[in-house]
Amino acid sequence: MYRSTSTPADDNGCGWFHLSRARAPRPSHSGTSTARWVVLGAGFTGLAAARQLALRYPSDEIILVEAQEVGFGASGRNSGFAIDLPHDIGAHDYIGPLPTARMNLKLNLRAQEILTQQIKDHGIDCQLRPDGKYQAAVESKGLSVLEAYRSGLEKLGQPYEMIEGHDLPDHLGTSFYKKALYTPGTMLLQPAALAKGLADSLPSNVSLYEHTVITAIEQGEHIVLKHANGKIIADQLLLTNNAFASHFGFLPGKLLPIFTYASMTRPLTEDEQHQLGGKATWGVIPADPFGSTLRRTPDQRLLVRNSFSFNADGRAHQRYLDRAGRQHRASFERRFPMLSGMPFDYTWGGSMCLSRNHMSHFGSLAPNIHAALCCNGLGITRGTITGTLLANWLAGERDELIDFLLNAEGPNRNPPEPFLSLGVNLNLRWGQHRAGVES
Repeated sequence: MYRSTSTPADDNGCGWFHLSRARAPRPSHSGTSTARWVVLGAGFTGLAAARQLALRYPSDEIILVEAQEVGFGASGRNSGFAIDLPHDIGAHDYIGPLPTARMNLKLNLRAQEILTQQIKDHGIDCQLRPDGKYQAAVESKGLSVLEAYRSGLEKLGQPYEMIEGHDLPDHLGTSFYKKALYTPGTMLLQPAALAKGLADSLPSNVSLYEHTVITAIEQGEHIVLKHANGKIIADQLLLTNNAFASHFGFLPGKLLPIFTYASMTRPLTEDEQHQLGGKATWGVIPADPFGSTLRRTPDQRLLVRNSFSFNADGRAHQRYLDRAGRQHRASFERRFPMLSGMPFDYTWGGSMCLSRNHMSHFGSLAPNIHAALCCNGLGITRGTITGTLLANWLAGERDELIDFLLNAEGPNRNPPEPFLSLGVNLNLRWGQHRAGVES
């Protein structure tokens, strides 16, 4: 018996969720149901896994279980970058060893192909735009990262453009940054809208249950998932719930739920758009991992995302949200003095599942229990491809991408509590302090 020690509880401030198309959530589960396949967690990974299982096994019912509402959790709370390139924040050049980087590039590009096709096939309105991304810096540490990243991209044979500070206002409006490295392959989108659209276009043999909090998993002749109003009996269970898998006792002490925070303005008026200048839409990620991510959205809102906390229980905490809101105001004023005082309509937090060695888990965890966990900050692309390939692998398929994931090292172990929480939060505070004006 695996009993959950914590259950999802995100704040209600996510702008992406509230601005995306309203939908009626599927009913919560009650009573007893039996299925060959059960997928736990309806973020990008779970949605991809359930869809692919349904296509591989059209005569089987697949049950997909979500503790909250689709688009409300972590998948709807990121910055909306579907990144094509390797994004190894543990490597000095973001690329890492070339053989691994080439495989990660293949995984990300395959994910982009899958998502693009699904968005087209199902008419999902998620503001998908092939805008690329800017990786920008203002301090010497960040500028050094850009040079290292440039070198890594050249080794990988990927296109880029280095843009000097005096030219950046034509791109971003702001003159805050000294240099940026632009790469054209990233797709920008509205993450909550994408998650909702994917959920509402699942094959007919997928039964989605929302607002269904699984509190225990019992392993025996069958896998039994228990909740307050009933149980679900499965032959095979797929865990796609990231750090919450560890709260059931899987990969104990190996997954890190790191929360990051974002604020989004009201729409800019025409006069404010003119004052800002630059391109109509864009996305910026920081050269320093502890710096600020920015978006200018198609509906002309500005988003700033920074600040971190380690929430060991995986749940939102208001004190961290309040602190982040103050940091967002300072970061916004530094970058957009021409729009000083513009109010934020939304402020929210969301978790990333990280590991100390920046590795993911893919494969089996126990007899008849399998998982794709820990996207390390690349939830849209990594979640989509690992969910898809996990289903293919369980259907008996093998290819170079599946073999690469199966043979990967996997997350390593963290120090025990209370040293873990103390150490991680101290490192996060120190990293944000060292980022200086990059934050």
